[in-house]
Amino acid sequence: MKIVIDEKIPFTRGVFEPWADVVYSPGRSIDEAMVADADALIVRTRTRCDSRLLEKSRVRIIASATIGFDHLDTVWLDQAGIKWVNAPGCNSGSVMQYVTAALLFLASRHSPDLRSMTLGVVGVGHVGSKVVAAARALGMRVLLNDPPRERREGTAAFSPLDQLLEESDILTLHVPLTVEGDDRTRHLINGITLGRLRKNCILINTSRGEVVDNAALRKALEDKMLRGAVLDVWEGEPDADRGLIALTDIATPHIAGYSVDGKANATVNSVREVSAALGIPLSEWTPDSLPLPAEPVIDLALHPAVTDPVDLAGVAVNHTYRIRDDDSLFRGNPEKFEYLRDNYGVRREFGSYTVRNADPAAGRILSDLGFKMIETA
Repeated sequence: MKIVIDEKIPFTRGVFEPWADVVYSPGRSIDEAMVADADALIVRTRTRCDSRLLEKSRVRIIASATIGFDHLDTVWLDQAGIKWVNAPGCNSGSVMQYVTAALLFLASRHSPDLRSMTLGVVGVGHVGSKVVAAARALGMRVLLNDPPRERREGTAAFSPLDQLLEESDILTLHVPLTVEGDDRTRHLINGITLGRLRKNCILINTSRGEVVDNAALRKALEDKMLRGAVLDVWEGEPDADRGLIALTDIATPHIAGYSVDGKANATVNSVREVSAALGIPLSEWTPDSLPLPAEPVIDLALHPAVTDPVDLAGVAVNHTYRIRDDDSLFRGNPEKFEYLRDNYGVRREFGSYTVRNADPAAGRILSDLGFKMIETA
């Protein structure tokens, strides 16, 4: 058997070698010749899997180590009898960490109290649900919009998009990219919807770049129709609009879901799915270990001047992830979009950290965010 794997997918080296010939390649370099005699592919978003790549191959399964699957021509793959899988929810904790850090950064930069603000969450799946829980832990009012879930579950928990546009102080997007149908999300945020946003709203997009009309967003920011924006995804990646980057509060190169934990979850899913399809005995495989945080214990007693519980939560969140560092790297080197993604450093999620000396109010927030807590006497 032969398996082709994107070389940037972590923890895969040596896993399949006892049973298969394994080729590791940059995702953009995986081509027809490479896959012609392959039985399986493990890819990321940078490999377009369609008839052009696979028509003359013997590939039986494609595992994408990603939450999204718009790089897979699923209609053609189904017709060709090629199984495909993605990894829904694999990086939900990582994106929640990113959005939580962004919310706290925005509060510090623009000086509002998050507890007085409304967060609109568009798309309440694996990621959106965790963002909702985090925002509520921080004391925010939260509005939910998810038409597919609303059709299945009823209207009680959900609000129409127009209400989110009119009432949200911050609007965050967590939808898949769909280009047709009733739930089309391509350019869901466009010149019209941007014009309906509440004055001084801030937009966060960590879903897919094409969900937002980047040209319309740039004009809205230039015209000061919005207070600001946090963008991790861009139309035309890796060629992000330099003018739009300059107008954002936070700009990063599609790394919101790039925690070590999220990457490991995606790899586990891919390895197990490929193994099942090819009859390889790796149904319970997990990586041997994940790198530990450099400073896994957070002592809030070291910050006596910080007394507000949300601000204390911000101290802990910033300890785990300094979102401004990623912004600075990308803002200063936008031409290195792919390099910054491929060489992203170690980031562990909240559950890898233990907090001590938190007062009860801060402790409740941090526990709800997923931190481990040490009870104080």
